[in-house]
Amino acid sequence: MRKIIATLINEFRLFRKDLAGVALLFLMPLVLTIIMALIQDAPFREYQDIRFDVLWVNKDNGRLAEKMKDGLMSIPQFRLVSSYENKPLDEIKARELVQSGTFKIAIIVPEGITAEVVNSANQVANDMGKRLGAAGKLPERETRSANLEIYFDPVTKQAMKLSLLNALDKQLTKVQAEMIMGRLSDRMNSAGGDSSPSPEFDLQQKMQAVSIKEFSADRQSKVNLNTNSVQHNVPAWAIFGLFFIIIPIAGNTIREREEGSLMRIRLIPGSYFSILFGRLSFYVLLGVAQFYGMLLAGWAILPKLGLPHLYMGQAPLTLLVTAMVIAITATAYGVCIGALFQTPNQALPFGAISIVILSAIGGIWVPVEILPAGLQQLAKVSPLHWALDAINTIFLRNGGLPAVWTNLAILLGFSAVFVTIAGLVESGRQQ
Repeated sequence: MRKIIATLINEFRLFRKDLAGVALLFLMPLVLTIIMALIQDAPFREYQDIRFDVLWVNKDNGRLAEKMKDGLMSIPQFRLVSSYENKPLDEIKARELVQSGTFKIAIIVPEGITAEVVNSANQVANDMGKRLGAAGKLPERETRSANLEIYFDPVTKQAMKLSLLNALDKQLTKVQAEMIMGRLSDRMNSAGGDSSPSPEFDLQQKMQAVSIKEFSADRQSKVNLNTNSVQHNVPAWAIFGLFFIIIPIAGNTIREREEGSLMRIRLIPGSYFSILFGRLSFYVLLGVAQFYGMLLAGWAILPKLGLPHLYMGQAPLTLLVTAMVIAITATAYGVCIGALFQTPNQALPFGAISIVILSAIGGIWVPVEILPAGLQQLAKVSPLHWALDAINTIFLRNGGLPAVWTNLAILLGFSAVFVTIAGLVESGRQQ
């Protein structure tokens, strides 16, 4: 017990000598968390609230082009641009503007594309009419290839391309289906002797019998959450910043050896593991305070910057226990690094770079699900992966202690390995 108390006092004195370092230990991860949440806000919103200027060149001037234009103009994310510098756009100019990066996307409607859709509609109407025994036949010919041309800025990310292409494909499918159903209606009317033109066929209205609606898998949940930049970045970078506590831990461990204070503590009767326990206790408290400081920023500061506030689940006690276990793991890793290396020049670069690597494969930077299969398996060796998964379970899955106990057990396993290595190395030095 005397060794534990002596270690706590010694660590406190070391930190008191460098108050600026303590301030940076809290401030820099906080700034990192806020900046990353702001930067990644757009990707997590999947461009839903961003307006895109879309170059629109209509070489067809047919019904399909007009209905496509009306449909795209009804989508809030798109603003069609048909002229540039007070001059009508042509295909060459539109491609130049996209290639130069002035605009992100251009749509070229080729000549004759409406005729191809009408021909396909006539073919469908004639086939259906024949099956129903209707007399007469709409004009049709052999189908020819026709493509709506889309051009993207070469630096456009694939996720953005897919989002825009899906919206365009949905609109094009709707327009073609409406034209086909309209021609079929005309065919049936003409077969029945009614020569009057059929009313405009609104496919969207006719197909509302069955729709898609998202529900929460947790029927008892009182909130409906979607992953956003705050819900991902605040816990992720809070864990990342907490693990960077290894820098002062390793530095202080080596400094104690060099200055002789560690030797004086060792002279107190008892095992060296008592020293490790005292050091762990001090830094765990510090790490928990740092972690909650960053969560508080996500709850109070980020909403003032226009981002959603951080939702922290419905199990505050489980969150506290999880934060303590994560802090124990980070502290144990720092103690291990400090024991393994002889000088700060060895320990600090290795510790910092190893945390960056473990965070990269552990899902801090990007979700583990989009990593290659091999890296997804490798993620399991990163304690940051298990830490982030536990926090996400509490925040987004509304889980309690039974839901995260496996993660906590694995993190404590990492801690035991780190402490054992540190204890054996330092005990070997003492002998």
